[in-house]
Formats: sequence, C-alpha cells, structure tokens
Amino acid sequence: MRFLIYSALLLIFASGFAPAQSGEKRTDDRTPQIRPSKGTLLSRFVSPYRPPEVSPVSLQNSQRIFDLMRAGQLYLSLDDAIAVALENNLDIELERLLPKISDTDLLRARGGGLLRGLSLLVNELPPGIGGPNGPLLTNLTSGSTPGPTVNTNFSDLALISQQQNDLSVIGTIPMATGPAIPQYDPAISAQVNGQHLTVPEYSTVLTGTNWLAQNALNANVGMNVGLSAGTQISINFDNSRYSTNATRYTYNPFVNSSLGFTITQPLLQGFGPSLNKRYIRIARNSRKVADLVFRQQVIDTVSGVARLYTDLVSLNEDLKVKQESLRLAERLYEDNRSQVEQGTQAPIEVTRANASVAASRQALIVAEGLVRQQELIVKTAITRGGLANPQLLTAHIIPLDTLSVPDQETPASVENLVGEALRNRPDLAGAGLQVDNSEISLQGSLNALKPRLDLVGTVQNSGMAGDLNPLAGTIPGSVNLGGYGTVLGQLFRRDFPSYEVGLQLTLPLRNRVAQADAVRDELQVRQAQVRRQQLEDQVRLEVADAEESLRQARAAYDAAVEARRLQEQSVSVEQQTFAVGLSTNLTVIQYQNYLAQARSTEVASKGAYIKAKIALQRATGTTMDSHHVAIDEAYRGSITHPPGPLPGPASQTAPGRR
Repeated sequence: MRFLIYSALLLIFASGFAPAQSGEKRTDDRTPQIRPSKGTLLSRFVSPYRPPEVSPVSLQNSQRIFDLMRAGQLYLSLDDAIAVALENNLDIELERLLPKISDTDLLRARGGGLLRGLSLLVNELPPGIGGPNGPLLTNLTSGSTPGPTVNTNFSDLALISQQQNDLSVIGTIPMATGPAIPQYDPAISAQVNGQHLTVPEYSTVLTGTNWLAQNALNANVGMNVGLSAGTQISINFDNSRYSTNATRYTYNPFVNSSLGFTITQPLLQGFGPSLNKRYIRIARNSRKVADLVFRQQVIDTVSGVARLYTDLVSLNEDLKVKQESLRLAERLYEDNRSQVEQGTQAPIEVTRANASVAASRQALIVAEGLVRQQELIVKTAITRGGLANPQLLTAHIIPLDTLSVPDQETPASVENLVGEALRNRPDLAGAGLQVDNSEISLQGSLNALKPRLDLVGTVQNSGMAGDLNPLAGTIPGSVNLGGYGTVLGQLFRRDFPSYEVGLQLTLPLRNRVAQADAVRDELQVRQAQVRRQQLEDQVRLEVADAEESLRQARAAYDAAVEARRLQEQSVSVEQQTFAVGLSTNLTVIQYQNYLAQARSTEVASKGAYIKAKIALQRATGTTMDSHHVAIDEAYRGSITHPPGPLPGPASQTAPGRR
C-alpha cells in the first residue's frame, strides 16, 4: 500500500500549486474584499471551501443624531443634517455595498468565471412639501378677499415617495459571452477505489485457469489549470495495483503507474491574453463604475437633504408670517370692537374683522401642518428605521440656519458651467466606462467568428513493476522487479516515454450563430454610444436649465422683496388713513392680506432661489465640494467633524441611542 501513501503526498503537494493569475499584475487601486485566510496550513487549505465573512447590516442610528437633541427638540443646521444623513441614510448604505459586490465580480473574473453584473439604480429623496409637485407656500390671487387654501395633500404619495434613476447605458439585454474563458483557478481531482472481479474463462491458454479472480486497487490524481493565453494544462497521475490467480502472468502482483501532461493551445478562436482577460478588464471598470454610482448617490442624497432642509426653513419662516398675520388680524379685531363699543363704527366691522381672524387662524393651522409633515420627511431621510424610534417620531426639528440671498451675484458663463459638469459628473464618467466595457465585450464576440484550431501536445511517462509469478517461470535481466518505488523511479527516469502532438480543427460551415451575435453586439455597442451621447446632451441641458432657473429665481426674489416693501408701506398708509376715518375696515383687511401674501411670496422666492442654487450644484457635480463632503468619510459612514453647538445647557443629556 505504499503507492497510496506516495499518491496522497503528491496530492498535497499539488494542492499548493497555483499560477500567478496568468502573469497578471494587480494594478487596481483596491484589493477585493474576499481574501484568503491566514493561519495554519490546514486553515489555508480549507479556506476556499468556506463562505467568506460578510458583515451584518446595522440598522441603528448613529449617536450624532441623539447628540443634537435637547428636551425633545432636534436642533439641526444644514451641515449637521447632511452629516447625519451620510451616517444614517439607507440609500447611501445600500450603495455602500455596491463596490463590495463589484469586488466579487473581479474575484470571479480572476478565477475564470463569468460576471454577474451590477445594479446601477440610484435613489432620490422624495420631493417633500416644497417640491415641484407639492403645495405652494402661498397663493397669489388678485381677488378682493384672498383667503388661505387648505392643503389636501397630506397623504399624497407623490410628495413622500422616492424616485429612482438608472445610470446604465448598456441596457438590460446581455451581450454574447464569446469564447470560453480559461479556468485560472487550478482544479484537482482524485479517485481511489478497490475492485474484486471473478469471471469464468472459456480458455486456459491465456490465464492458465478456468476462472479468473482479480483484485484491483486504483489511486489517481489530476489537475487542470488555464492560462491567460488560452492554454489549458492537464496533469494526470494514475496508479493501479493488480493481483490475480492467473498462472501465466509474468508478474503477480504488479503495479502500473503513468504521469502525463497534456497542453492544449488555441491558435485562432480563444487565443491571446488580451482576449482571455477581457472579463478582468470589464470587472475593473465595473469596480470604478460602482465607486462612481456611490458618489452619485451621495450627491443626490446631499442635494435632497439640502433641498428638504431649505423647504423646512421656508415653511417655518412662512409659519412666522402666518403668526404675524394672525396677530395683526386680532389687533384689528380688538380695535374695531373698541370703536363699536364707543359707537364710532358699525357692528358689521367687528364681524368682518372676526372673519379675517378666522381666516388667518385657518392659514396658521395649515402652515403648522405643513411644517410637521416636512419634519416627518426630513427625519425619515436622515435616520435608519424611519420613524420607528418614539423619541425621533415626537421630536420637533428646530432649524438653526436661515435662508440668505447674497446682495450681488458672480455670474458664470454656461460654457464654463457645462465644462465643469463634464469633468465632475459621476454618471457621465460611469457611462463612458460602460461604453468601454461594451467595446471590450465585443472583442469576444468578434473572436468567436474564427474557426477553432487547437495545438494539442501530450507527454506521458509510464512504469510497471511487480513480483515474479513463480508459476510463470523466471525471466533473466528483468527491469520490472520491485514495488511502487521501482515504478516511481521508472517514471522520473523516463524509462518508458510517450509523445503525441497534433492539431484539432473545428470549422463551422455557415457560422450563423457567431455572425448574429457579433452583429447584434456591435449594434448594442452603438446603442451604448448613443445613450452616452444622450446623457451628455442631457447634462448640458440640465446645466443650462439650472443656470436659467437660478437667474429667474434671483429676479423673482428681487421682485418679491420690492413687492413686500411696497405692501408694508401701503398697509402703513392705509392704517393711518383708517385712523382718521378716511378709509374703511374692509380696505385695511384687504391690504393686510396683501401684505401677508407678499411676505409669504418673499419666503417662497427665497427658498426657490436656494433650491435653484442646489440644483445648479448638482447639475455641475459640485455638490460635495460645496458642502465639504469627503467621499472617504461618506464611504465609511462616519463623519469626523463634531456636531455644531446647541442652544440650552450643555449638561442636558441626549436620549439613548437606538
């Protein structure tokens, strides 16, 4: 049984052999996340057969959000809102896994496997109350008795639902796989089996007995590995031991062994490192695409948080306007009631003033509801688990930043803004890499058109040794006497060599499948190029539209400021006129409503200007720079700068973390 021991030793030795990935140098900037384990020889041997560890997803909020709470209030600056979102937003957490998923494709490609692909969907935060489809902060009417509009969109899914953008330009239909990729990971196969065979013999000439009994023991091991040139190497080490009751066999028992190498080298289809490494190149590009998709998700999330925060500040400012309008209406009501009691006005004036108070109170209730709804949307965007935490559910957000519009603008030309967008936009860069991937994949489809011509070479050494059968007589000078050690000596001395070399040709006579795949894949490459150009055109349009929207928003804000200033003068003059009896109560109420509308319009215009600026930053790809967001911190989900200072005693402790 010594040959079994030697075979096991050779198997252990062969298992440690692994080619250096066909001469490939790992030049990618990040090592795949799945790495061979370190430790004992046994642990390294079994590590390929164990699933690598994957960290569980944490659905707990970071401590930062609780550090920003005081007495049931959540104090948020825009910077803190962005930092909390970078740590907790689930859209970012979802895309945080994409680069790691792309690492698995790179690992598959290095082993000779096909790619599984990536999902390039990016989520945008919901529009919110102040979004394009949300209710207006104010109604501009020209009627004589303007009144508040009750918002009926509290449960409108369009305001609270997320939207998705697909950054893929290749489409959902996969391209042809092309020639098979060599299996770069060595595969070892081994077989050990024993057999006892008894058969009747029709002649005793060959065996010397009427029935033949044989005992056979086989131990074989082989290894297959592929190289980047398309070369397939097969190594086989076969061993057999036989014993029999035959009287005419020269050796009984005896051992047979052979050690053979077979090399198959494609010469046409499937030839060349560039062709056979195409999936590795595609996987590397996909790794970059995954990073760009993550960056785009960060940009969209930061832009969405800034937009929602801007709307929340606008709604709170509009709430103050409604409170001031109610205060003016109540003061007018008190003045009218006093004058009616003095007999200087008719009782109807009290009724009119009271109706104005009721309308102002209704507008205040609506404004408070809009603020609460916007708070729910903001808290869902910056937390994990949404509103499952009771402390976060009941907490009111106190915005610490105010909206400000610069006195003077420094306009930039559309050409410069477009150039900045073409340099910075992650989705555009990712589209270019996807086009490159489709062109790389096309190389495989075109190569599949070639005939299959393989050069096959085999080298094999054989050996045989055993004990002389005393019933068969003696053979002087026999070289085959001995055991398994003698057989191994014959193998490595190449006492009995065999050689074979040949060509194998597979020539499809019509080749319609390969032609169809090549043409279709080339057309899909053209489609990817067109979609990439469409995306570039869309980027140019977005930048130009955002610049025009910013210009219009600035003009509308300047007009709203002037309108509010004139309305304040009108109300002041009308109140003075009313005080001397030259105006009516109804006119004063109308002018107060006009002033309230002008103030709300100014608030809405200011918010529209800030959001137009946010949209321009997103269109040019400068959102992260504008808000000082580091991509490494976003990827780790841990922001280094501390939360901003909060009002109130510092000794108050924040609620517990969930």
